[in-house]
Amino acid sequence: MEYGFTDILRLLGSLGLFLFGMKVMSDALMSLAGKKMRSILATMTSNRFLGVTTGFLITAIIQSSSATTLMVVSFSNASLLTLTESISVIMGANIGTTITAWLITILGFKVSMSAIALPLVGFGFAFTFAKKEHLKNWGGFIIGFAILFIGLQFLKEAMPNINDNPEILEFLRRYTDLGFWSVLLFLLIGTVLTLVIQSSSATMALTLIMTAQGWIPFEMAAAMVLGENIGTTITANIAALVANYHAKRTARAHLVFNVIGVLWMLILFYPFLRMVNWLVLSLGSESPFTNAAAIPVAISLFHTIFNVLNTFLLLWFIKPIAKLVEKMVAVKLVDQKPVEEPKFLNEKILRYPETAIASLLKESKYLYEHAVFEIVTHALNIHRADILSDIKPKMVVAKSKEPLEIDVRQLYLTKVKTIYGEIIRYASTAQSTLPISKEQNDRILELKVANRKMVQIIKDVGDLSRNISKYLASDNRHISKEYDRFRKKVVRILRIIHLFRTSDDSEKHYQKIMGIKEDIENKKVRGNLRIDKLIRGNLITVDMASSLVNDNDHVNDIIDNLITVAELLYLKKDLLLESENETKTTVTTA
Repeated sequence: MEYGFTDILRLLGSLGLFLFGMKVMSDALMSLAGKKMRSILATMTSNRFLGVTTGFLITAIIQSSSATTLMVVSFSNASLLTLTESISVIMGANIGTTITAWLITILGFKVSMSAIALPLVGFGFAFTFAKKEHLKNWGGFIIGFAILFIGLQFLKEAMPNINDNPEILEFLRRYTDLGFWSVLLFLLIGTVLTLVIQSSSATMALTLIMTAQGWIPFEMAAAMVLGENIGTTITANIAALVANYHAKRTARAHLVFNVIGVLWMLILFYPFLRMVNWLVLSLGSESPFTNAAAIPVAISLFHTIFNVLNTFLLLWFIKPIAKLVEKMVAVKLVDQKPVEEPKFLNEKILRYPETAIASLLKESKYLYEHAVFEIVTHALNIHRADILSDIKPKMVVAKSKEPLEIDVRQLYLTKVKTIYGEIIRYASTAQSTLPISKEQNDRILELKVANRKMVQIIKDVGDLSRNISKYLASDNRHISKEYDRFRKKVVRILRIIHLFRTSDDSEKHYQKIMGIKEDIENKKVRGNLRIDKLIRGNLITVDMASSLVNDNDHVNDIIDNLITVAELLYLKKDLLLESENETKTTVTTA
């Protein structure tokens, strides 16, 4: 055998060049069309046909099923896609990946790209000097496209020639004459190759070249293609290892879908190959069973028909597949993490602007619902259960006279400070490193403001809490009544915000919130007038009056900031940041 170590290195180098070209082309296409594709994904409905179409188009455009599935896993991790939506997109991606096989078959075998590949690199390189970003991306696409076919040409040349190395054919024949066991063996080879190379497109290219060189017959090549369908799922499953259970379920659904498809195809393997052979003959080509040159087209046809049929058949079983993977991957609650650790923020969310914003929003909501809400209620000497109950605010205040003895500062340090810092860090990183639009940048700024407002609420309620504890048990009924009035106002807004974000009739509660917001200044004035009356009547001391004046401002600032936080976290807005104190925008219920 005349195939030595140097030849093996040439083969590996050719494969590396092919993969590099594929990556450059895919990355450029992702930059060109990725923002639009992600936008479509993030706003998808649960329509399964739309999901399949979306998955097909994204994969066909960016030429990478791995990139599509990674995107889907990331979006699932951020809860931008439901499990059923994710499954339908992945189904479409499986069809979209067949475009690559046809690209290689037609341009790599039917058309000689070697003559124009290098000129294409030069042509694409000229675009990289353009000032406009989209022109640079087009240049990257052209360069990647050319390098891909240069790598493919090198691969074909680096593959050992059967005529010069008859030992290879003799070696392979031992494993191609085992009947159905050979099919299973080459299915395993296709799976392992894809696992190692981490690219089904590269494995497909190797398979097509081996068939064109006469290494393996049509049946074994088809078996390898089935193996590639299983092997390609490893990318998403690896990405989901460090993600939440939503992403793990999505990745597992990809594996289940492809394995089910391979299983039914194995049952119908030989009849299906005969059907493909009939189609090839009908198209005027020679039989792939007798002519090695006809195998690449037949394999591409097999790959396409299999994936289309598999998607069409399993499209009606998305919900059973979803239920199966839900049993395979149990729910893992986010509050299993220590309180001071972020629940939704990790480096993976910084892959796309959409996942970063979704995760920042979830973390901010979690901070409000599980830390800020608790701190504010306890600082008012009120239990959370009473806020969430149907008891009237006046009665809630009347029954909550015993001080809860909490340290607001300590609660801030243990439950808020670290998470607040991480939210700001991730938000700033997303703004500085991700290709975000003006609208996305505005949304991140809104989330930053919401978190600053929450910190300010805690500061104000900490100041208020000390005087509540001091004066609630006072013998002076006037001062005690004023602080009960303060508490009742905060209890009321907390309850309305809770109902707004949890009830079905959110619009009604939103209108109540807006009514309170519009009346804040009037209430501040009325509160000061009431305090003046108490002072003039010598009903409170000078110290009491000073505390009441300051705390009247604190209460109204707390209410104002709570409303702003509710608007920023639980409403969709066109624009918000006209100012941090006055927010006059058109809003619609989320």
